[in-house]
Amino acid sequence: MRYYLIAGERSGDLHAANLIHEIKKLDPASEFRGMAGDYAAREGVELSAHYKEMALMGFVEVVLGFRKVFKYLNLIKKDLLEFKPDALILVDFGGFNMRIAKFAKENNILVHYYIPPKVWAWNQKRALKLKKYTDRIYTILPFEQEFFSKFDMSVHYVGNPLFDEIKKFKPHDFFHQKNQLNYQPIIALLPGSRKQEVTNMLSTMMGVIPKFPNAQFVIAGVKNLDGGVYQPALDLGVKIVFDQTYDLLHHATAAVVTSGTATLETALFRVPQVVVYKTSNISYAIAKRLIKVPYISLVNLIAEKEVVKELIQGDMNVDQVSNELNAILASIPRKAEILDGYTLVKDRIGGRNASEETARLILSK
Repeated sequence: MRYYLIAGERSGDLHAANLIHEIKKLDPASEFRGMAGDYAAREGVELSAHYKEMALMGFVEVVLGFRKVFKYLNLIKKDLLEFKPDALILVDFGGFNMRIAKFAKENNILVHYYIPPKVWAWNQKRALKLKKYTDRIYTILPFEQEFFSKFDMSVHYVGNPLFDEIKKFKPHDFFHQKNQLNYQPIIALLPGSRKQEVTNMLSTMMGVIPKFPNAQFVIAGVKNLDGGVYQPALDLGVKIVFDQTYDLLHHATAAVVTSGTATLETALFRVPQVVVYKTSNISYAIAKRLIKVPYISLVNLIAEKEVVKELIQGDMNVDQVSNELNAILASIPRKAEILDGYTLVKDRIGGRNASEETARLILSK
């Protein structure tokens, strides 16, 4: 079988790579081409484009970067038809991938969607387009099955691939020595995996550090970003460990985490966290009007209650982040409350192997 695959950011690339690995175990002769990143390339995907060439976020940023998006849409459409795959596999990256799904259906290409767009968060009628332009949907959030059933859609809940990834993790025996860290308690800072995220989050995170002189703050860095984005931290002498997020969380006492996949990763490592998010004022104003869910972090969404504190936009300031971090560190009941919430989240995710189950379902079509 020949597959065209599209994954548009680092987490999607990782999940795509694990999925490809499982498909190849079942079908060793399978071939892959598409837009993804280094993880997928290492699993044998012939890249037509690297996702980092088109990294955008936020409503305003996407509008301003539309020319770039349009360029890659045309590139992928042309390449898709030339490759002539047996099926298209889309991984997350909703805005871009929904356009490709429509194009694929118009050209009679079978469409599998792994980690579908979060249509439950805003403009829920987009679910009807998802139904129209895809053949099979594989969800990784337990509450999505019930949501999609409202639109008479049959979707497969396959478990969450982060759970599989973390089960495979083996901590580095000499993490502290390797990164020249001392043995003070570690507070992990996870500012995100995209340039705009890191730029928006880092200054406030840096402002928190002087308030905790008895801890060491360590940033989870991403190598595929321009190193200059971390300059504010380097100027202050803050340690950055690149592409070692799981090792960092394994050793962390607490964390400040940018909303996104990392909030769930932090929960699965059972590290008490405060969730933060900040974007441009215009993007935030638009999002506030559109988003219909009570929480932004995956932890709270899965638990269906506030397990971790979310500090968004104006609330993401040095004082409020410091206050919540101090509560996490100083209050045993607060820490216990968070950890109990993490247990609930893990139970709701379940113990399935998401990559393996998705691969099996794709090959059964």
